[in-house]
Amino acid sequence: MPLDGAAPWYREVGDELACFRAAAALRLPVLLKGPTGCGKSRLVEAMAHELGRELVTVACNDDTGAADLLGRWLVQGGDTVWQDGPVTRAVRAGAVLYLDEIAEAREDVIVVLHPLADHRRELFLDRHDERLLAPPDFRLVVSFNPGYRHGAKDLKPSTRQRFVTIGLDYPPAAVEQDIVANEAPCDPALGRRLVGLARKIRALDELALRETVSTRLLVMTARLIASGLPPRVAGDVALVGPLTDDAETAAALRELVSLSL
Repeated sequence: MPLDGAAPWYREVGDELACFRAAAALRLPVLLKGPTGCGKSRLVEAMAHELGRELVTVACNDDTGAADLLGRWLVQGGDTVWQDGPVTRAVRAGAVLYLDEIAEAREDVIVVLHPLADHRRELFLDRHDERLLAPPDFRLVVSFNPGYRHGAKDLKPSTRQRFVTIGLDYPPAAVEQDIVANEAPCDPALGRRLVGLARKIRALDELALRETVSTRLLVMTARLIASGLPPRVAGDVALVGPLTDDAETAAALRELVSLSL
């Protein structure tokens, strides 16, 4: 991500900015731990802009392997050429490398990151027979959502203990209202109603939602309402739909939306 434009807006909740700045100053890798849609990616964007560094973001998934991130040999016009992957490009450029949902990646990805995340700050490209030393400006950030991780999807201690871990969560009501009102943007009264709805849903353990209402979903709902979509319709497509496919649970959520909006 280039550095053009204004700084990304980020509303601090606790001491996460101070912790991130301290880790960045010491060139320590950072792990952001928290639920979906609580602001992890926005925090990284804001800090990369503050550091004046390019941001390279990789969204990890079950198919993400080491070759996808490091690079591979390609045949071009009869020649075999090496093409750097995003991790290699970020190291060469001294960028901020952000691996989103690192636990989703395959084990071979985690292994190649270990020497980059400890005192060595090195990246080994076995297929290219190359050893890269990360320049001073390079920073490594990963994110992890422990809410629905089990068994093989948990990060191993040998990985976690290489990172400064900053825990994030959904913000207090007043802060979340401010975020929704600024991000949508929308009337503060609408922000208060949406946050009130979210807090009701988050308190209902009996709904057994895999993930609860995120601040991101509230912002999307507020934007739809501010654009002129009826509140109940906006709540249905931006809150209920993303949260569940179960008809009974969806009906309960729609009732809450109706009462709140």
